[in-house]
Parts: sequence; structure tokens; C-alpha cells
Amino acid sequence: MGTGKNLIVAQSGGPSPVINNSLRGLVETARELPEIGTVFAGWHGIEGVLKEELLNLSEQSPEEISLLRTTPAAGSIGTCRYKLREHQDEDFDRVMEVFKAHDVGYFCYIGGNDSMDTANKVAMLAQERGLDVIGIGVPKTIDNDVGDSKFQLIDHTPGYGSTARYWTHQVQLANEENNGSSPADPVLVLQAMGRRIGFIPAAARLADPNRELPLQIYLAEREVSIEQLADNVNDQLKRDGRVIVVVSEGLKLGDIGESKDSFGHAQFSASQLTVAQVLINELNARGLSVKGAARANVPGTAQRHDMLYASNVDLDEAYGAGKKAAELAAAGESGFMSTILRNDGPDYSVRFDKVPLSEVANSERTFPTDWITADGMDVTDDFVNYATPLIGGDNVNVPVIDGRLRLSKLKPIFADQKLPKYVPQADR
Repeated sequence: MGTGKNLIVAQSGGPSPVINNSLRGLVETARELPEIGTVFAGWHGIEGVLKEELLNLSEQSPEEISLLRTTPAAGSIGTCRYKLREHQDEDFDRVMEVFKAHDVGYFCYIGGNDSMDTANKVAMLAQERGLDVIGIGVPKTIDNDVGDSKFQLIDHTPGYGSTARYWTHQVQLANEENNGSSPADPVLVLQAMGRRIGFIPAAARLADPNRELPLQIYLAEREVSIEQLADNVNDQLKRDGRVIVVVSEGLKLGDIGESKDSFGHAQFSASQLTVAQVLINELNARGLSVKGAARANVPGTAQRHDMLYASNVDLDEAYGAGKKAAELAAAGESGFMSTILRNDGPDYSVRFDKVPLSEVANSERTFPTDWITADGMDVTDDFVNYATPLIGGDNVNVPVIDGRLRLSKLKPIFADQKLPKYVPQADR
């Protein structure tokens, strides 16, 4: 541990299988940098910072920090969906007070586009107030929607490769189910996460790059009527006798259970009427062109926490993004997000660099329209070539003891609270 000012790291938004490896990369790197003192974690994101709930990561066992590599989701230090909005002056004042009270010189936020907005606001406010605080963003989102449409700010986000691998395997397994049960259940509809962004459902094509399966993929970026979709399904049934349909959870096919999260993003829940349910209800009401019925599977949050389907490539890159963030912080590079850029050449490789937070804050990259086939039922080989390297090769080696996963267990070592109790503005 160095002798410099202390660092606070926090997480925001939905988790991923590899988010903790970004945390690990940051912590292990910071321990070797003399510019950085104690590393604290905001317990449950920026809310933990506001409440002065700071978990001491420097005092944790190196073994437990190492085990973050194969510990998915965000249970280690928690996450939140609390957004610092322009009018919440008291919240911003409180963040600065916590920084002063704990001699914080570095703030790193792991998350998606809204998290980058928070990191940017905190970095700018610290500069305005004359505080020597460096603000750094660490990219994370399974949706792969941070950045620009030309993939020049960031090629892909940590978390996406593992969720893409999850869907690669799920479609392979679902095909075995459908192939066996098709006399009774010829249509199997699978619904993928991603809100209205199509990168996750597109990953279904990675299960069948040679296009041998009766597979149709519908992304939210390409509108389709439920009547046209039903016709497409029945046409496939006439040719192949069965069909697997993968749909975006945000595909507009009628009145579905859409709500808004605290960031203002659309969110969809399996407890409400889903796109998959709307579709199979319509297919079964219309009648299929072969005997049998349509069925639906709607996987839940396993898409973003199943470590057994994680990508080794994704894990390594998540670590690299965290490592780069610590290095940027120590170098005084405030107002940047660590980024992953793909190198030119026939063999896949990446480099870690930086991009201004102002260019990625609140950005939302959608699936390229030229990666959707003309008929709107599939994705092109350009997407397959882009995404295939991200899902990796062999399975991740996850430590197991007596048949149970050996996950990281951090001790509840919190910094002493020096300030009065505080209730975040949005919670009052």
C-alpha cells in the first residue's frame, strides 16, 4: 500500500459475471502504486459514499481479493441505481465532505453510461471546489451500449463477452430441446436481456455461425409487426418443421410490462407480460402451420451472473480495464474512462487506453443497422466476426469445494464514520 491519498471505488447499475475482476485489477494494481494509499469501496455504489459506508479493501486478505476473479455479480461491494442529478446540491456537497474526511484523492466508478456521467460530475465538481481529487471511470455493461457507433471510443465493454457466451451455449442447448420435442412443441421462443439494444440477442447467432439451425433473431432496432413475425415463423415451420426464435426484451410487439429504472432507462421484468409471452400467445391463437404449440423461455438475471458461462477473454479484459484505471488515477489523469480498443490485424488482440468521460457519459450505442440482415430476421457475418473473439475458448476454471463454488468473502472492515448521518436526497 502506498503513502499517497486514499482511493474510493464504487459500482453502479446492473452487475456482470466479470465486474469483480475489474475491481480486482484496480485493487491489486493500486496496492503497488506509491501514489495511492488505502483503497475503500463505497458500499452499494455512490449511496455508500453518501452514507459514509466505506469498506476497507486494503485490509482484505490477498486470497479473497484474488477470488474476485471468479466471483460474479456485485455482492462483494454492492451496486446501486442511484443517480446524482444536477439539482441534488446537497448530495454533491456530501460527497465532497466524505472525500475531505477520509483524505480521498481518487474516485473510480465502475459502470455503464450513467455511471460515467456520475464519475464525470464528481471529477468536475472536485476541480471547481479546488479539491485535489482525480475522477476515473471503469467501463462495465453486459448491454455493450457504452461508446460510439464506430467503435472508436471503446470496442466493447467488460461483461458483454460473457453474456454473449451465455447465449451462445443457451441456444445450442435449446436447439437440442427443440429438436427432440418438436413434434409437440415445434416453436421455442427465447427472450434476451438488453432493453432496446440488440447486442445480447444478436449473440444467439454465435451458436450457429454456419447458419444450419432453424433460427430467427429479432432485435429491437428493427421494427417488425407481430403479424409479419408470425408469418415468418410459419414459413420456417413449413420448411423445417420447427423453429427457435430469439427476441429482444424491448421488441415492440404490443403492450408489454415496461417500466423505468431510477436512471430513466426502460426495464422489463419476467413478472410482467413479456415479449416472449405476447408472441407465443399470438402464435398459438393464430395456429401454427404444423401440429403442436409454441413455448417460451425467459431467462432471468442468470444472464449477468452465471460464472460457469463466463468468457476467459472477458475476464482478462475486465482485469485490464481495472488495472488501467488505477494507473490513470495514479498518473493524475482526471476525467477519463479506461477503455478497450481492438488492434488491427488478422489475430484478435486489444490495448487499454483512455477516453474523456465527457464523450461517454450518458452515451448509448445501438446495434449497427448494417449488421442486421435485410429481412430483419438475423444478423450478418460482420457481427459474427466482431463478437466471436469476445466469447473465448475453454470454460473458466471456477474453484469448487465439496461441490460448492468457492466465492470471495470480504470481511466487513469499514472505515470509522467521521460525519453526521446522511440520507441521500432522492430517498427523502
